[in-house]
Amino acid sequence: MKINFNRLDRGYFKFKDEYDQAVIKTLESGWYILGERVEKVENSFKEFIGTRYCVGLNSGLDALILAFRVLNLEEKDEVIVPANTYIASIIGITENRAIPVFVEPDEFYNIDADKIEEKITKKTKAILAVHLYGQAANMERIKEISTKYNLYLIEDCAQSHGAKFKNKTTGTWGDIGCFSFYPTKNLGAFGDAGAIVTDNQEIYEKIKMLRNYGSRIKYQNELVGVNSRLDEIQAALLSVKLSNYSELRKEREKIIDVYLNGLHGNKLILPKLRKGSESVWHQFVVRVDNRDGFKNKMEENGIKTQIHYPIPPHLSKAYEYLGFRRGDFPITERYSDTIISLPLYDGMTEEEVAYVIDVVNKYGHIRGD
Repeated sequence: MKINFNRLDRGYFKFKDEYDQAVIKTLESGWYILGERVEKVENSFKEFIGTRYCVGLNSGLDALILAFRVLNLEEKDEVIVPANTYIASIIGITENRAIPVFVEPDEFYNIDADKIEEKITKKTKAILAVHLYGQAANMERIKEISTKYNLYLIEDCAQSHGAKFKNKTTGTWGDIGCFSFYPTKNLGAFGDAGAIVTDNQEIYEKIKMLRNYGSRIKYQNELVGVNSRLDEIQAALLSVKLSNYSELRKEREKIIDVYLNGLHGNKLILPKLRKGSESVWHQFVVRVDNRDGFKNKMEENGIKTQIHYPIPPHLSKAYEYLGFRRGDFPITERYSDTIISLPLYDGMTEEEVAYVIDVVNKYGHIRGD
């Protein structure tokens, strides 16, 4: 049996007629940029998340960049961020001339809230909490810290659509929540797309202007903006997926239950769920010492896997100017050396899940020492 790491076509065929009609109606409307379909999905998504405002954007990265831009950070202001996040989180900071201040992750792969305060300086202006792999960070503690030091709190929710901590949805804890609708996300579009959510009307109005060349009214530019507009076709497709999201989430949770109950092996470290957290399981990430050997065995048996992420930002070529070296963040680096994600996607069959479990249980004991 051959199993890809992801199968986006399965998700399409599941609601094919709805998706097809959404596209056709959009094309027939003759209106393709910032129309009623964008407004509809913005309204639906803000209700889904639980915020007052939502602005549809071109991508999750644009959401991060514009989120920090609207805060008017000055050059070399500092933003606290988890060291093990995807590089897009860091780009959102550095594109605004600010400095990322890395903090090690906890056992749930999110920023260790107990290590944040020691990194706060007079230059610290914000905390970026990233909800990695679908599970919320310890937002209660992080919110306490941001309030204590009067810091902005931004949430990177690119992988946590609908995830909760203490019954409060990710994206509603901070000043701004940034979302990606990249096709592989739990709530994914069929191309690049993203959004910002907030309860702050001033932030909302500025983001709306920034996404559209800095204007509220055509040719009347109040700010130096960008072109970061969610288009009508992607908005229409997202509305279909959002309306079916509850069903898709339940199916994914069933797969996760089978994985957690079926996988074993004393050398395989399964993901843990934080008390009070409600994960949406964007990825199913395990850890194994001899990752290369494990990955090769999976491929030999027809199973594709992914590594999220093999090179932490502080060791990337892009950020070598920050001056970090291997060993500076040992927990992050240990995770980067041992994590591997198993197949998980909409429409994954019981037979496919069972086969992955069988192969993993056979080879999950492999060590490199």
